[in-house]
Amino acid sequence: MKLGIVSSGRGWQSEELFRRALEKGWEVYFFPPRRFSLHLPDNDVWSELEKLKVDAILVRSVPFGSLDQIIFRIDALYLLEMQGIPVVNSPWTIERTVDKVYSSMLLSTAGIPTPRTAVCERFSDAMEWFKRLGGDVIVKPIFGANGVGIVRVSDIDMAHRVFRALQLTRSVFYIQEFIPHRDEDIRVFVAGGEIVAAMLRKGSAWKTNIYQGGKPIKYDLPRELEEMCLKISSMFKADYLGVDLMFSESGELYVLEVNGIPGWRGIQSVSKRNIADAILSCVEKKKRRI
Repeated sequence: MKLGIVSSGRGWQSEELFRRALEKGWEVYFFPPRRFSLHLPDNDVWSELEKLKVDAILVRSVPFGSLDQIIFRIDALYLLEMQGIPVVNSPWTIERTVDKVYSSMLLSTAGIPTPRTAVCERFSDAMEWFKRLGGDVIVKPIFGANGVGIVRVSDIDMAHRVFRALQLTRSVFYIQEFIPHRDEDIRVFVAGGEIVAAMLRKGSAWKTNIYQGGKPIKYDLPRELEEMCLKISSMFKADYLGVDLMFSESGELYVLEVNGIPGWRGIQSVSKRNIADAILSCVEKKKRRI
């Protein structure tokens, strides 16, 4: 197997995949997504002016960029699929998970419980939705990761300043009601159509991301939550997926987000299964199907 890993850098996750793939006897190549180019009508994908010649692609990052840049990177992945090269996760899945609005719409229309959310462009609409959502909200970037750029706004003067600042950058306002949750939530890691691991993330404040200082605790997932996470994974046609859940202080369940390129360093620390192996198994399975 010649595996291409699409990654901007060589962080812990990429190195884990690299090490485990080498142990399988695979050849591994890293391709930074900013260095892609396409050659048409030959329909070839190149990286650093060399044609990609691999058996499978594993996507580990689609970095921030302009709309043009993001569309182009996804298009390159689609072209690889058209060439018969399995891509994990598929560009179809990545498109729908990297965009918080789209993923929220899919969850909501499927009847999955999610926090009340408003998405709009005008400053005046954002201020009105701030009031209608209870005057205590979470404001998120549509494209984001690791909790970076997410702010809680619970004061009308602060809402005015935050929304005016976002207006200057031509941002879309993604506003979600704040739900008290004892500063904890649940991350579930699904791969190959099964639950691989689950953890409780305990924060020192309302943000619980491991990147933001949350502490991982092993979590025994109830059967009904297993079924919900497997359903969500199937909805997003994911080879592997991170699903974030939360119980409110009054016991109501909410699905917060899905992540099509999830990290797993925190959850690996509380899991007996090797998660890199589970992801590589997804690559093998998809290769066999093609």
